[in-house]
Amino acid sequence: MFKVIAVAVAIAATTTVAGAQGTTMSKSAAKPAPASSTAKPTQKKVTKAPSQATLKKEAKISEEAARATALKQVPNGTVKSSEIERENGKLIYSFDIAAPGKSGVEEVNVSAIDGSVVAKEHETAKAEKAEAAKEAKPKKAAAKK
Repeated sequence: MFKVIAVAVAIAATTTVAGAQGTTMSKSAAKPAPASSTAKPTQKKVTKAPSQATLKKEAKISEEAARATALKQVPNGTVKSSEIERENGKLIYSFDIAAPGKSGVEEVNVSAIDGSVVAKEHETAKAEKAEAAKEAKPKKAAAKK
């Protein structure tokens, strides 16, 4: 263990001196320290998506107010699902609204900051299913860990 530390100190001192002198070192001059059996593997930090509760704390508009705004965009519609999320850097409420006499859903996004309608688009049943499958993949991967 002490040899590993001594080699690491020697390498650090050599590189510091070489850097200060502005010279380059040959590969043979600096040998890497042997791998220690006690060294821990580096771990990647996995950033989790903020929870619904965390995002709702950031919202300036209540979900009920956003729902009312979204339903005005689809007369006689029924909300099938809703969530708060950050999309393209904006905090939004996303509503999937079934419109009578139409297949698929109208996706209406309402800003959670000012209550304005950010986007509205029709999703066919096929597109909606594909989007649900795409969103489920990261959740499944996180559940396995």
